[in-house]
Amino acid sequence: MEFRPCIDIHNGKVKQIIGGSLTDFADQAKENFVSEQQADFFARFYEQKGCRGGHVILLNPQTSPYYEETKRQAVQALKAFPGGLQVGGGITRENAAGFLDAGASHVIVTSYVFCDGIFREDRLEELVKEVGRDHLVLDLSCRRRAGDYYIVTDRWQKYTQVVLNDTTMDMLSASCDEFLIHAVDVEGKASGIETDLAAMLGEWGRKTITYAGGVHSYEDIRLLKELGHNRIHVTIGSALDLFGGSLEFDRVLAYVRA
Repeated sequence: MEFRPCIDIHNGKVKQIIGGSLTDFADQAKENFVSEQQADFFARFYEQKGCRGGHVILLNPQTSPYYEETKRQAVQALKAFPGGLQVGGGITRENAAGFLDAGASHVIVTSYVFCDGIFREDRLEELVKEVGRDHLVLDLSCRRRAGDYYIVTDRWQKYTQVVLNDTTMDMLSASCDEFLIHAVDVEGKASGIETDLAAMLGEWGRKTITYAGGVHSYEDIRLLKELGHNRIHVTIGSALDLFGGSLEFDRVLAYVRA
């Protein structure tokens, strides 16, 4: 297990939000924390702590009046920690290489590949040709419905027809370097991890996976280690003292790395 940090940017500010509350309507979201620091502050902090592979997420669509400022913050973070961070949010074949040029190690993609509710294999192939699978992370963030976990897109607002399971991950694993998976129903709520999802990911375990969602205690980290057989990486947002929570950053690092 590794700790993978995050820098979520919404309306031009580094924030922690409740994932299921995010909407494109008036760029609204329920906020847990809004930082007074710029995104590059967090990038430099993570570099000093030896935390690589974190994700910078642009939470505004390109149609938003806040998008350019959100993008500026993201690029600022990538340049502050070149090669140390991944970037996602509105990534397409047209803009992916630009973010890599700005310093991202990987681009993180969901909506471009899972478009209009279906998996677009042609678009995935285009992205692999453009950036190479070694620079591609597929975001398979999901919500539970009728007993299954469905991949969701467009800032987690839209369900796809694609169920997240072993078959889906087997199919996609040859075309990317890693998976990033938010348990959206518990994202930002600091109410505990999605144990069924964590157990499924841990049993599959054939490619690097970062889990995010609901971690709010050291016991949650222990449980994720156990369910994931110590091979699922973890992201923690709202629960960290860095973002106004109660978990001490250095203690989290020590616990994860033990």
